[in-house]
Amino acid sequence: MLFPNLKLIFFLFITISYTARSEQISDKINPEVFNVDTQNKNIELKKESKPVTSDNWMVVTANSQASVAAGKILAKGGTAVDAMISAQLVLGLVEPESSGLGGGAFLVYFDNKKKEVITLDGRETAPLLVKEDLFQDSNGNPLKFFDAVVGGKSVGTPGTPALLEEAYKRWGKTKWSLLFKDAINLSKNGFVISKKLSSSITRSKNSLSKFTNTKKYFLPNNVPLRAGSIHINKNYADTLLAFANSGAKVFYNGEISNDIISSVNNVKINPGSLSHKDLLNYKVIERKPVCSKYRNYEICGIGPPSSGALTISQILGMIERYNISELGPNNPDTWRIIGDASRLAFADRDAYIADTDFVYVPIKELTDQTYINKRAKFLNSKNKIEKVKAGNLISKSSSSWNEDISLELPSTSHISIVDKYGNALSMTSTIENGFGSRLMTNGGFLLNNELTDFSFKSFKNGKKIANNIAPGKRPRSSMAPTIILKNNKPVYILGSPGGSNIIGYVINAVVSLIDWKMNVQEAASIPHGINKYGTYYLEKNTFLSELRPSLEAMNYKVKLKEFSSGLNIILIDDKLYGGSDHRREGIAIGN
Repeated sequence: MLFPNLKLIFFLFITISYTARSEQISDKINPEVFNVDTQNKNIELKKESKPVTSDNWMVVTANSQASVAAGKILAKGGTAVDAMISAQLVLGLVEPESSGLGGGAFLVYFDNKKKEVITLDGRETAPLLVKEDLFQDSNGNPLKFFDAVVGGKSVGTPGTPALLEEAYKRWGKTKWSLLFKDAINLSKNGFVISKKLSSSITRSKNSLSKFTNTKKYFLPNNVPLRAGSIHINKNYADTLLAFANSGAKVFYNGEISNDIISSVNNVKINPGSLSHKDLLNYKVIERKPVCSKYRNYEICGIGPPSSGALTISQILGMIERYNISELGPNNPDTWRIIGDASRLAFADRDAYIADTDFVYVPIKELTDQTYINKRAKFLNSKNKIEKVKAGNLISKSSSSWNEDISLELPSTSHISIVDKYGNALSMTSTIENGFGSRLMTNGGFLLNNELTDFSFKSFKNGKKIANNIAPGKRPRSSMAPTIILKNNKPVYILGSPGGSNIIGYVINAVVSLIDWKMNVQEAASIPHGINKYGTYYLEKNTFLSELRPSLEAMNYKVKLKEFSSGLNIILIDDKLYGGSDHRREGIAIGN
């Protein structure tokens, strides 16, 4: 079945809809926005691969409870940023395995007044006391990934609280404290445990059991929280109340900050080195957007330390030289072109992309059309490219850096929103691996393990690795919040969770929308083929899995697997059209 969780989702919607309807009366919100019939209709549309439509505003998040919270704000005239804040606070409660206040985020925003794309970097930073051998043993060999993740040494300075506040200062309209209402109520009165959260707890039971606060919350009586049950997080409610009353400073200079530092540094397993100075020094950075042409569109995202927009630009630039529109999604040659373009781009990514405040990243050279055309010629073949390596760039970086050794596992969340004022945003947030470092503060939220996104080795073949760890540096990310424009107007708002697979998920969606003319729901749910380093991973039990023999004949090693993408897409046209990945529990809501 495509939707085995339908009964749970139906129960969830009934639960939250009751609360929503009672609040609508008091708040004078249009009761048609959140009634049970509307929400069930949106579920059915998702099941039938049809988009949700609206006239004024649209929100798509990874969890229905978050979408409802954001929708209430938009229905009362709030901005896209207002709604995003409300949604993100709820996501930190209902989807703590994926993102939250203890992590970081990237925001891509279209300001309709200024008619421009603005990008904000709320990525975590490495503590000032870290050493470059943080994730190496006494012999200089990289630690096993999960030996590095669990505990305090993997925790970077959280950026999400600061990003929410900075975005609000620029584009918020609704009273700040009102944005916290739903998240606080759900924390105090109870929220529905989703099947995704319950199954994630079960899979991570051993690591979650290592820390008292974490075990007590997720495994009461040593039993994982049950899907469909109602759960309360009073500590998170207290944190949100402090955030609502005093702003983000409580996370960076106050009782909450003290608790964060204590949680990181005093833990027995892998204690870290986070300091008050790290928190006090944290700043959200406005980055120059990375925009590139594809067909008749402009694809915009955030630059390094995110590798998302740059790598997507390279992949799309290479495949644009080939007519995959005509080839179509069922042709193995289409996926050969996409897969090998991805491999070429990832080779460049691993060699050159890192935090630009510490490393020179040759952005112009990597996206130069002459260079892209040169790389694209490798795709003019009938078979897999046998050897893929980073391109030789004529820059000071090309001889200075080498490919990194790092992992990005899928634990992220994505929000897409358009408000009635014509503003739009795409934001991807994360705590890195599922449940991050597994450290839960006394404030009821988890801390990230973002430092494991750095390379575990500092040097390779005598050359320093660009994405090596350094004090105050931001680890490279694959998060790729994206806004697609045509004639300088936003058309598609999209992004996805999924670790380093995010780039492939977004590519698949862009090609589906632009080349294959799919609607936003079809594009959000398209089967995935992902090839980053040679092995071609095709989604199980889809039409793509049937292409396995053809791709193997092209010399690819092919494996079938399930994917955990979570594409959330909005189309701005005569109406607003929203689609949410069928693999996740998200939903589009509009009015």
